Amino acid sequence: MLHLISRTRRLGLAACLSAATALMACAPAMASDHLDSPSVIADPRADIGDLFAWVSPDGGRLNLVMAIVGHSFSDKIAYTFHIDSGQRFGRTTATIDLVCRFTTATSADCSLGKADHVQGDPSRDEGLASEKGAFRLFAGLRDDPFFNNVRGTRAMYDTAIKALAGSARYDAAGCPVFNAAQAADIREGWRHTNGGSATNFLRGWTPDSIVASIDLAAVTKGGPLIAVWASTSGPKGQIDRAARPLTGNALLVTLGSDDAQNAIKERYNRASPATGQPFVAEIAKGVALYDGLDGRCGDSLLIDRKAPPARRYWPMAELLADDRLWVNSRATTCTQLFAVERAALNGEHDVAGDCGGRTVNYDAVNVYRSLIANGTTSGIDDGVHADEKVHSTWVFPFLAAPDPTPAPQ
Repeated sequence: MLHLISRTRRLGLAACLSAATALMACAPAMASDHLDSPSVIADPRADIGDLFAWVSPDGGRLNLVMAIVGHSFSDKIAYTFHIDSGQRFGRTTATIDLVCRFTTATSADCSLGKADHVQGDPSRDEGLASEKGAFRLFAGLRDDPFFNNVRGTRAMYDTAIKALAGSARYDAAGCPVFNAAQAADIREGWRHTNGGSATNFLRGWTPDSIVASIDLAAVTKGGPLIAVWASTSGPKGQIDRAARPLTGNALLVTLGSDDAQNAIKERYNRASPATGQPFVAEIAKGVALYDGLDGRCGDSLLIDRKAPPARRYWPMAELLADDRLWVNSRATTCTQLFAVERAALNGEHDVAGDCGGRTVNYDAVNVYRSLIANGTTSGIDDGVHADEKVHSTWVFPFLAAPDPTPAPQ
């Protein structure tokens, strides 16, 4: 599979496409992340790179970050945080949106439903306080907290291609069965960059980011469990959406033509979590492919071993199709991706007191991959575990400032 999320599409996906294309030619393939849909590619200012959501350490606020691939905002696009709330996991009963528009980089107009509003220059570090004090807003260039080893992922592709062209086969559920040596080679290549120490391909990347810190009372009308997703919309409707770090760009049409991939991604980007059911079957295929990367099939999170092979990966696929970041607002410790989901669906009581969501410091991609591959939070590892910059979960605007632009010589 694997992860080359929005920014990687622009920065280096071309380097991965040759491996991905060859992979698809090897009978049933492992998977690949192709370029995003044409509508998103057309304007990087509409392309959401990442979404982050967590509870402040003092327990009073929901902190949100939307990183945009482009280095500027568009005056024709609405940037929206969708914030649902409810009493229990999987069922939300109230929604409030924080919608921002920009006429220039120093002129924002943002509304939190009908509850509060802010207008002005959001680019200073202290941001803008809303009229009624319910939220604070920052928008501007910051260092990107996301990190991953793209070239290690390409090495994984190459190794998987060789295995699939040789002795590796697929089980009845679509999981690739690698022997121990093949699986070890896959993981070993993934942990390195060009055969050396793993490096972060996105080092120094500085996208435009929208940062908000909102009073919990304003976003928990339905209950203490919060589910967040983000979207960009233009005059013709929704262009892109994002929540968890991999789902939309790594698990859809892992096999097939570019035209087929573009078609389903266009539909996915225009859908919402509430209308995700049509994508379950395709996501399940991606989960099945991923399950084999640790050398074992049948240990993915939420796998239903009693179901017919074609339905074995549907529980995880249904969870991922409702692509929202779940946050437990009653918790102030935030250390675990999927904590809310794992506590509710997998009986992991040790994470029940974690807010879940995704802070700017989570090693989210490795955890996501591991949960799908082996049902735990470790084991699949691209060798990169932190960004080069130090980001904060409590000091607004959370993201580190970008490096100064060198003066002209």
